[in-house]
Amino acid sequence: MKTIGVLGGMSWESTQTYYRLLNQGVQARLGGLHSAKVVLYSVDFAEIETLQHQGDWDAAGDMLATAARSVEAAGADFLLIGTNTMHKVATHIEAAVQIPLLHIADATAQALQRDGIDRVGLLGTRFTMEQAFYRERLDSHGIEVLVPDEEQRTTIHDVIYQELCLGRINDASKQQYLHVVNSLTERGAQGVILGCTEIGLLIQQADTGTPLFDTTELHAAQAVEYALKDH
Repeated sequence: MKTIGVLGGMSWESTQTYYRLLNQGVQARLGGLHSAKVVLYSVDFAEIETLQHQGDWDAAGDMLATAARSVEAAGADFLLIGTNTMHKVATHIEAAVQIPLLHIADATAQALQRDGIDRVGLLGTRFTMEQAFYRERLDSHGIEVLVPDEEQRTTIHDVIYQELCLGRINDASKQQYLHVVNSLTERGAQGVILGCTEIGLLIQQADTGTPLFDTTELHAAQAVEYALKDH
């Protein structure tokens, strides 16, 4: 079994979901008392969040690159960035280490392709929805991406930082998110990506008839598969 390296803490609310899914995935595959081999570096998200909103992506990339080198030195065989937004600096992090990086958008694209979906809505932070780094990665897989309108993007972003990253689950926010999902479906989206690792804490597939693609679940499943492929 390969050792999974995780850059977490962005936020820790979703990192604990990653840890649970990685261990559950390995246990389901191998049975008994098996669990995942994991090296986790959990950052102080306040430092990262400040750099995000200042637009200082180079400094944020340097911080995570340093963390990635620590994870590699601790024995990880490959690396996950446990957040969608910070994949903006994925190439910066990849350049800092020798181990492979499993990209969250690739894991998501593979699931979309398996389900025959080539036009999808995207929920996430304002950075993920509005900047090109994530949408272009999906586009390279032949997937068209629709994003919410300006007012909806503000709502989605604010709920992530002001509620979900703090572990606050608000039913009114849930209904707002489901309204956005419905509006994306009406615009032709065949499914919707939960493109922030905290969104799955708020809405789940049982809440809507629109296919949802939870990036946390997909990324963790990809990691389990990679960790066990030669087992």
